[in-house]
Amino acid sequence: MMSTHVEPEVLLEKVGRAGVITMNRPKVLNALNLTMIRQIYPQLKKWETDNDTDFVIIKAAGGKAFCAGGDIRAVTEAGKVGDPLAQDFFREEYILNNAIGTCRKPYIALIDGITMGGGVGLSVHGRFRVATEKTLFAMPETAIGLFPDVGGGYFLPRLRGRLGLFLALTGFRLKGRDVQRAGVATHFVESKKIPDLEKELVDLKSPSAEDVTRVLDTYQNKSSLDSDKPFVLDKHMSDIDRLFSASSVEGIMQNLKADGSEFAKKQAETLSKMSPTSLKITYKQLQAGASMSLQDVLVMEYRLSQACMRGCDFYEGVRAVLVDKDQNPKWNPSTVEEVSDESLEHCFSSLGERDLTL
Repeated sequence: MMSTHVEPEVLLEKVGRAGVITMNRPKVLNALNLTMIRQIYPQLKKWETDNDTDFVIIKAAGGKAFCAGGDIRAVTEAGKVGDPLAQDFFREEYILNNAIGTCRKPYIALIDGITMGGGVGLSVHGRFRVATEKTLFAMPETAIGLFPDVGGGYFLPRLRGRLGLFLALTGFRLKGRDVQRAGVATHFVESKKIPDLEKELVDLKSPSAEDVTRVLDTYQNKSSLDSDKPFVLDKHMSDIDRLFSASSVEGIMQNLKADGSEFAKKQAETLSKMSPTSLKITYKQLQAGASMSLQDVLVMEYRLSQACMRGCDFYEGVRAVLVDKDQNPKWNPSTVEEVSDESLEHCFSSLGERDLTL
């Protein structure tokens, strides 16, 4: 007999007084799809009001990725033919991001492995985010004609200086301890200590947020790996603050070209490959998001997601990067100067009754 056992895509279980969410699609780096969102959201809301649950842990199977992003291919296919998945996916994903951000119980994300895009949305808004030496964080959306969504407009401008804008526009990858140093993670714990950390957390008897903090701090203090290495962007922080403080994407590009340093040249080259429309959306998104609540940011980002579904760069970016992998997208418009203020305003405008409601 052939076994027809299909592994569930997400495991939801109670362990002691903890609700534990395990993303379980290791073959596709735990990419987040609508089915998973629809399982996680109601369970999270239930645990939030359940007297027998004190906190929530989210982690992933496979050892390689926490969650490498949303299931972009499925969304692309849907968007091309006007399938409602192109709305439902973003709508329900952002509702889940908001539920994580407003969760009244401690929410602990163990981001041990690749954490990008949708995976950032499942972790960064929670109270505790534990990175390990295997963590690889990035918001690489401008390379596929999208923008750093899932609340990127909220958390990125709140990182120090212009670091968030730099990460958002360039898709720069942070690894290991640097994810915590940048302020994306709250703690750094060596990967091999994570099982013990998890056991100690679930063994806590009716813990408060302070108890959880104490356990995480203890494990962090026992993790000395790479502690002597400086933050990867340390020597560039003043350059980032200076070069990326222009009042427009065009201004940033001019700054980078005029600077002439190796670092500036590299960033200019990176930005020249990104979708011009995405760069301008992202700049405006972070500028606006800096003074907005998470809820208002997610409403704005839902409007932007639907603008990307209506446009052409997203489909072209996914084709060039994920499908044909020729890494040679033909952006339209092809330069930032050609992206009109009018078309940009249109991306941010209300969808009326189709707007996201939180």
